[in-house]
Amino acid sequence: MKRDVYFGFVKLFGEEDGETLVAANNYASTLAELRLFEEAKALCRKLVPVARRVAGESTVNTLRMRTNYARALYRDPGATLADLREAVTILEEIDRTARRVYGNTNPLTIQIKLHLENARADLSAHETPSGSS
Repeated sequence: MKRDVYFGFVKLFGEEDGETLVAANNYASTLAELRLFEEAKALCRKLVPVARRVAGESTVNTLRMRTNYARALYRDPGATLADLREAVTILEEIDRTARRVYGNTNPLTIQIKLHLENARADLSAHETPSGSS
């Protein structure tokens, strides 16, 4: 359903419309929740540059799209060490931006911080050799 909504917005308003970006974020988030990580990553790879160009680096749409991308990277069971590092790097960057622009108590900032903690834990688990304490 969210895919249909997104493509409907694209058809009506174009890929660069603010409401289309909201629909794209909803679609990407749903793909990740459904564990369709490759599709979520592909959508975000396509739309992060659009969101950055149209909305700017520190807007909610851009921060959410980058969060969705990082989330799809680190939650994917097939994530490589490079994927996990990329997710942590993205989340560290947008965490700083969200805290600066929206404050520490903003729900988006809190959500980004939680994803950053989870991505760091996954990265640490992959970097630690098996069997060590």
